[in-house]
This record gives sequence, structure tokens and C-alpha cells, in this order.
Amino acid sequence: MSTALSDFGLIGLAVMGQNLVLNVESRGFRVSVYNRTPAVTEDFVAAHPGKRLHGAATLEGFVQSLARPRKIQIMVKAGAAVDAVITQLLPLLERDDIVIDGGNSLYTDTERRDAELAAHGLRFIGAGVSGGEEGARKGPSIMPGGPASTWDVMRPIFESIAAQVDGEPCVMHIGPGGAGHYVKMIHNGIEYGDMQLICEAYSIFRAAGMSAAEIAEVFLRWNDGDLQSYLIEITGRALQQIDAETGQPVVDLILDKAGQKGTGQWTLMNAAENAVVISTINAAVEARVLSSQKSERVVASRLLQGPEPALLGAYRPQLVKQVHDALYASKIISYTQGLALMRTMSEKKGWALDLGGIASIWRGGCIIRARFLGRITEAYRADQGLQNLMLAPFFNEVLARSQQGWREVVALAVTQGLPVPAFSASLAYYDSYRSERLPANLLQAQRDFFGAHTYERIDRPAGQWFHTAWPEVID
Repeated sequence: MSTALSDFGLIGLAVMGQNLVLNVESRGFRVSVYNRTPAVTEDFVAAHPGKRLHGAATLEGFVQSLARPRKIQIMVKAGAAVDAVITQLLPLLERDDIVIDGGNSLYTDTERRDAELAAHGLRFIGAGVSGGEEGARKGPSIMPGGPASTWDVMRPIFESIAAQVDGEPCVMHIGPGGAGHYVKMIHNGIEYGDMQLICEAYSIFRAAGMSAAEIAEVFLRWNDGDLQSYLIEITGRALQQIDAETGQPVVDLILDKAGQKGTGQWTLMNAAENAVVISTINAAVEARVLSSQKSERVVASRLLQGPEPALLGAYRPQLVKQVHDALYASKIISYTQGLALMRTMSEKKGWALDLGGIASIWRGGCIIRARFLGRITEAYRADQGLQNLMLAPFFNEVLARSQQGWREVVALAVTQGLPVPAFSASLAYYDSYRSERLPANLLQAQRDFFGAHTYERIDRPAGQWFHTAWPEVID
């Protein structure tokens, strides 16, 4: 075995870790690997003869096999497992070595780890990596945060393994501290919204009597237009898949009980802390929660009354066009809300997030990659102070021309008793944001009535507060 030092090291050889290693090696780098189960390391290296791989049996040997400054990426389960690996690594590392957490860690954990490693003279990167197993092997979207000094060191590796769109790598230095993992968290929140919206479109088509194959054809046709995205494409492909045993569409055999790993919930908590509306993403997270209550829903379906969806007489070409418009408009809202939350946190934390640049690196490799991300980049390049994506000319025009179909889809679903929480929440956000006057005046009257919280008046200068002596309520 060669005694040459490796350019890069990776700890954690699950499928994502293995694919990232093969990606890095294929770009001309020598890679050292370590797994807590030595047999996993041995089997992985043996399965790829001729590759520039070094399998280490011990953590000490792994660290010693790396060129300085050492560049070590951790790919283990978020949480305590990451802390455990860092604790084991600390006594083995030297000043300026770089530790990279490539998992879905909570950004506050990343900030804590960054401070802890900095106290030891080490550099820490919290790198969001999106693209799943295929992206890890062929080119993911990478969102690294941490000290600016790490970018120059890691840039050759990160840019070489990232997805490429129009000759540009889908990676950039996001910002200091936990900025990288924060942006990945918001990416996942938008992903939740996108997926739920697609599922609601599917649900409407099923209620109209369309088969899985017919719906697949619609999604794949949409993927050739302005809705082109990875999620639209895989939805079409998934709907085409036939179960070998039963001959039925696989999707029809899957239990309607969705899972989640927590990033969507983290996004909701962060939005609440910062008073930012992300109602589409919130609806998507809650839809997953409700889906998980399968046994309760079965009981409730026999007790709670409501209309039975009956869209069989719907004119399909018209319905497909309306659902297309509702999906496109609602998708814009999901991104709008995620970007608004990033903008707020960027200002709060002093991260100086480049929202246009972030949209640009999401164009390839990642799960939410889509054609219209280029339009988002253009919007922020044209107006770096853009308060809300809906106000950009392109998106303003799309929402204007889409809203009639959007409204008709939501109204149709409501009257038919068909749940479309994300479509509905998206439309409500749009209508609320465009309203010059909302009924919050009454809400402030209520607050002042029971709690003397005071209120401002429309006929007095802003910043002056008033209280009314309301009549006493007699029980």
C-alpha cells in the first residue's frame, strides 16, 4: 500500500459517505476512510481496487494518513454521534486542521462546535449537503459555513465534487458559524413545502378519477415546462412504477403515513422565534404529522361528516391547467417564505447571506433543484434589497396570471371536502400580504379591552399609543 498522505479524509461509511468518497477520489484526490466498524472500512476499500483510497483501522492511523492541514469530513447521524466523533478526534488534531460536519445538524449545534474547536486552534465547517445518494456520487449542492479561511483551503475539493450548472459549481461559502447548516435547514423546509404541494395536486387528480399512469403523464409533461424540477420528475417516475408481485402501481400500495427527520420542525421553530410567516412550510409539516396519525384518521373517517370528493365530471384539460397554476403559484410562495426567513436571520446574525447566490447553487445537485431558481437569482441580482420575492417583476407577473386557476382549485377542493392545506395556506399568504388593510385593528381592540395593550390610530402619527376605557363586562 502506498505511503502517500491523503488529501481528504471521511469518517462514516454509510451509503452517503461511501458515495462522497468515490466522488472525491474520482476528481483526482487521494482519500482516507474510517468507520467505527473496521470490517466496513475493509470491505469498502476491497470493493474498489485501484482507487486512491486508504482504509484506516484506527482513528489514530486515519489522522496520521492525512496531509496537513488535515481535512476531515464527518458523515454520521446528527446529534450526539457528531459530538462523540469530535471528542475522539480532538486530541489527535493539530492547529489549523479542518473538521467538516456534512450531516443535517441543527445550526445552533454547529455554532457551538465551531466555538469549541476554535478554542483549540481548529477550524470547523458545517456543510449542508443536498442531493441524496445519487447527488453524493455524481455531484451534490454543497452549502459550507464556517471561518472564511477554510474556503480557500476547501474550495478545490468542494468545487470539483459539486454539481455543475452552466459551467458553475453548485457550492459557495455561505457565511460564518452555522450559516451553512442553517441554509440547508431552510432548503429542507422549502423541500417539505414543495413535496406537499405536489401531493395535493396528485390528490386532486385522483379525486377526478385519474389513474396513476395518467397522472404520471401529466407530471412528466409539466417537467418539460416552467414547473421543471427534480421533484416533479421523480413524482412522474414514481407514479409509473409497477409492483412486480401485484401488477398495481407501487404508489397505490404505499401506506399513507409520512415520516420526517426534524429539519422541517426546526424551520418552524426558527420562524416562530423570528416572527416570520412560513405558512406553506408549516402546512406541509403539519400534513406529515396528521398523516402519521393513521389509526386515528381511520376511526374519524367513520364518525366525522363531510362531502365525498366527486370530481369525476370535471373537464380534465381545464382541471390540469388550473392545478398547474395553483402548483406553480404555491411553489413560488414556499420559496418566498423560506427566502424571507433567511433574509431575517442573515440580518439578525450578520451573516450577509447572498440569497441570489444561494438560489444559484440550488439549481443543480440538490433535491429542490428547479428551472425557476435561475429566475430567483436574477431577481436578487437585479434588486439586492428585495424585501419579498413576490414583488420581483417576473414572480409578480406569474402570480397575477396564475391566481384565477389557483383560487378555483382551492375553492373546488374546499367544497369537495378535499384537504389542500399547503395550497390554501399559500393563497392566504398571498392575499394577506397584498392587503393594505387587515382585520388586525379589531384584534388590537380586543387586546386593549382585556389587557390594556394599547393601540396606534390611523389619524395620528405612527408611534403614538392609545388606550380606551372599554365598558365593563358583567358575567
